[in-house]
Amino acid sequence: MNILVINAGSSSIKYRLLAAGSGAWLCQGLVERIGEPAAHLDHQWYDTQGEQQTLRQNTPIADHRQALEEISRLLHDSGVISDIQEIAAIGHRVVHGGEGFRQPVLIDRQVIDAIRALEDLAPLHNPANLSSIEICLQLFPGLPQAAIFDTAFHQSMPPQAYRYALPDALYHQHHVRRYGFHGTSHQYVAQQAAAWLQRPLADLRLISLHLGNGASAAAIDAGRCIDTSMGLTPLEGLMMGTRCGDLDPAVPFYLARTTGASPAELERLLNRESGLQGICGASDMRDVLSLADDDDERAQLALSMFCYRIRKYIGAYFAALGGADAVIFTAGIGENAPRVRQLCCQKLAPLGIIIDERKNQAQQTDIFAIHRDDAAVCLLVVPTDEELAIARQVRDLISVR
Repeated sequence: MNILVINAGSSSIKYRLLAAGSGAWLCQGLVERIGEPAAHLDHQWYDTQGEQQTLRQNTPIADHRQALEEISRLLHDSGVISDIQEIAAIGHRVVHGGEGFRQPVLIDRQVIDAIRALEDLAPLHNPANLSSIEICLQLFPGLPQAAIFDTAFHQSMPPQAYRYALPDALYHQHHVRRYGFHGTSHQYVAQQAAAWLQRPLADLRLISLHLGNGASAAAIDAGRCIDTSMGLTPLEGLMMGTRCGDLDPAVPFYLARTTGASPAELERLLNRESGLQGICGASDMRDVLSLADDDDERAQLALSMFCYRIRKYIGAYFAALGGADAVIFTAGIGENAPRVRQLCCQKLAPLGIIIDERKNQAQQTDIFAIHRDDAAVCLLVVPTDEELAIARQVRDLISVR
């Protein structure tokens, strides 16, 4: 059984075809800068001799339809599949599922309408997710297609965690609450950590840190999320590449009065011009670290702010959980930036969180521990694999139909 996973962003599409049983990938790729002259597509696959091949195309790709048509063509032309029936189903990552979607669902007109109704809650993500779904329904007619929601894992949060201190009617009439995101990743790495620790997930209290250009933290008790840092939208919580994270709600009002900025301009400011980018002019942590090493004071400040906020969330979730068995670092920064991990763990020894600098510098592709041997709390670097997690959820969904 092969599962095609589509992860569509506003100007990119990541895809992977997996053998759902083994989890082995048959092909994978990324289309970037959709709608720009510098668009490109990277496609990797295994040939008939089992050798990995790579194709890079630098060509303008006008829109998501052209990108998905090109992906469909490459699946056939590279010999990965000879017939559409070799794909059992397609799984789509959908960022925002609101309160209505707590599990993966097969896509039908009702689901499409419900996703469209949520576009205001995730204006940077849901429209692209939905566009790709509708295009794939045309390009792959007859195949079961499923939506996997980033928010679903967080639906186990209790009211004291997901409600805001706003008038009650705003929740009941307008669904204003904390939803959380990166749920597929948080759930996956929690499961992987439990397996590595050789302990039942039901016995563990975990703090999961998904640190990439978008970043979030989750408090996980017995496999269930009890709190998470992102909120109504993916803007709240940790400092990110271009997003501000936690902010005094009065700041936008103040800026509107003093600068005359419109709501659209303020939304762009907070989502696309803030975070690391706003502090030091670089949104990629690799660039921030390089600048900081060159004594760039703004980059050093950005790095300190980024890690300080994470450290505060670790302490808060330690309190919310009543302790922790492990802290998990995952995603691009969490997996590949030892200096960030080290700074995030500073001053946490009273909680039993003590990093081992030698272990922290290790270069590994699998799970590894970075805590000192005498530490009470495990520190784990766990590679995330959202595409594999999505494929497994799609497999389970269609197998019980």
